[in-house]
Amino acid sequence: MTDAPATRTPLARPPAAPPRAPLSDRVRLVRNLLPPLIVLVVGAVELAISLLGNGQRELWAHLLFYGLVGPAVTFFSVEWIAEGTRARERAERELRDLYGQLSASHGRLQGVQELMRDLGGAPDLGAVLEVAARGAVRVTGATHATLTVPGGLSGTARGETLLSAPSAALHPLKVSVPGGGALLLHFETPPGADTAELAQALAAEVATGVEAARQRTLDLMTLYSVDQSIRAERNMRRLLSRVTGTMAGRVGAEARAAYLSDEDGVLRLEYAQDRRGEVSGVGSGGVGGGSVGSDGASRDDAPGGVVPAFAAQVAQASGPLIVTGAEACQVFPEARSVLGLPMRDEEGLVGVLMLGDPREGAFEAARVSLLALMAGQATLAVRNARAYLYSEELAISDERARIAREIHDGVAQSLAFAALKLDVVARQMHSDPARAEAEVRSATTLLREQIREVRRSIFALRPIDLERYGLLETVRRYVLDFGEQNNMRSSLDVTGEVHLSPGDEAVMFRILQESLNNIAKHARAGEVRVTVDGGPYQVLLRVRDDGAGFDPQAVTGRVSSAGGLGLVQMRERLQARGGQYRILSAPAQGTTIEAQMPQA
Repeated sequence: MTDAPATRTPLARPPAAPPRAPLSDRVRLVRNLLPPLIVLVVGAVELAISLLGNGQRELWAHLLFYGLVGPAVTFFSVEWIAEGTRARERAERELRDLYGQLSASHGRLQGVQELMRDLGGAPDLGAVLEVAARGAVRVTGATHATLTVPGGLSGTARGETLLSAPSAALHPLKVSVPGGGALLLHFETPPGADTAELAQALAAEVATGVEAARQRTLDLMTLYSVDQSIRAERNMRRLLSRVTGTMAGRVGAEARAAYLSDEDGVLRLEYAQDRRGEVSGVGSGGVGGGSVGSDGASRDDAPGGVVPAFAAQVAQASGPLIVTGAEACQVFPEARSVLGLPMRDEEGLVGVLMLGDPREGAFEAARVSLLALMAGQATLAVRNARAYLYSEELAISDERARIAREIHDGVAQSLAFAALKLDVVARQMHSDPARAEAEVRSATTLLREQIREVRRSIFALRPIDLERYGLLETVRRYVLDFGEQNNMRSSLDVTGEVHLSPGDEAVMFRILQESLNNIAKHARAGEVRVTVDGGPYQVLLRVRDDGAGFDPQAVTGRVSSAGGLGLVQMRERLQARGGQYRILSAPAQGTTIEAQMPQA
């Protein structure tokens, strides 16, 4: 009884049955034992028959043994061999089936891997959908496939086994794509459960590829938007506000700051914003301000306090840095995680950008590489803005020098000449009254001409509030005042819509000023007409007079009065902003000046 459980265990648990000897071992054992066993059995039977002592009985005994037992033994032996052969054939069939399944599974796995690789290499969302549809047909063996995603985008593909029968005769299989959309497959025969499972796995991979393509597209759109918004921006505060605002919005940060390196290599807070508001320039309070040397040493003597130590670390680093906890609070009081991005170019450190977030580890999964590219764009924009400011300072200095030179060479000499004439009049007043009176008239004429010249200069140099009135109203006021000041008929005609950036408006108005100033000084015109045409892509300013005209090639480098811009400088300013400048004139035929500027 103690052996019973052991004998029942294999029956109760078939997978745990004791291993049997291989078929080849059993055949070899039977081959070795069967011949001697047969000899022994035959010998024993013959001995038993010989003991019968009766010939009749011996005959029947021989017939019974060799006629029945021998064939029976032979039958069971052959049956046993046949059973072994059938078992071997079944094993071979099972092995072939398993090999076929493994081959099919390997092919599908390889197809999925190829699909994942192709999805990763697709340049845009449309290409991702086409690649995904072709991959689904290739992997599942469908006749054709259609992939749709939210937004109206879709991709289709057809296989080589597409039947000539209509689609209604095919068997559809539709699976949902995670995140939205669907993958619709058509088969010649009803798809099985494994095919449906495979299609669902493909839909998951497609969702990953679609999201990656969307992310790449969003990154490119963000970079393009930043590039367009800061390309021509010359105001440093607006520039830094746009750049940091776009970066903060991209990762959901609530605080941002920009520290720029000055001409002495000292970092200074230039712009910052958090929940408490906006800070522009050093010494405004709020976000940690102050300055730090390019060697990383904080400076307490600078306005605004001390630049955070983390800013100095970022300034010395070659790439982005992240700080959390107490160090983050030193940068932004309410932040628990801060990302620092150095702004560098071939000339050295330009500044440091900071993004802060109240969440711990907020930037661990952020797209730091994209933010680093945006910081690189900001670096170029800051360099351009500084170069523009420097050029403006040079232009102002140059114009002041021109004003001083023209006053010295024009008004001052004319006044000195008038003073000499009056001295002559004083000496001739009694000796030659007639000549003295003529000298007085000559001096009076000279003084009146110089008064008109001074008034023209003052009119050309007076400040104009573009931000207050806008370009069109400022132009209207200026053209009206110009006619009254110069005793000249003036008119303004405005058509279309005008949308220019503040910087472009200033340049366009400066062109108008210089054009009218040149007309007042050189044209000897009786009428001037100004037109402003706002087209769909550009704004056209045209200034036309009926004066003496001139040869543009002969006076290309001429500088106007009041330290104004010459023709070359006006053309260069327009071309620097993507505009065009043209002069149409000839002697005795008047002058037309045209300035074109792209719409914002």
